[in-house]
Amino acid sequence: MKSQFSIKKKIMIFFLVMIAAVVFGAVVMLLWNAILPEVIGVKTISFLQAVGILLLSKILFGGFRSGYGPRKEKWMAMQQKMAAMTPEEREKFKSEWRYRCGNRWKSGITESE
Repeated sequence: MKSQFSIKKKIMIFFLVMIAAVVFGAVVMLLWNAILPEVIGVKTISFLQAVGILLLSKILFGGFRSGYGPRKEKWMAMQQKMAAMTPEEREKFKSEWRYRCGNRWKSGITESE
């Protein structure tokens, strides 16, 4: 019984991904064709070209990660490390990062002050 549910779930996910690809591809195509030819003088694109641009931009700028993975694990490890620090250690850690990153973490204070 469990394997049938798993198969149905996989089929449903496949169709949802396909529907999302069609919808997002259409949105990219419509926005591209409505805005860019007049603004910067490029040619209009087809649906398949829009899906290709969407896929390329996803690979270059977003990747295919979800809420899990190396970044989430690193963030959680840092939170655990910070929680285990004493208040003195935490303040030393923060001051070291202020030193490394400059004064940009201090709101309203300029370098001339």
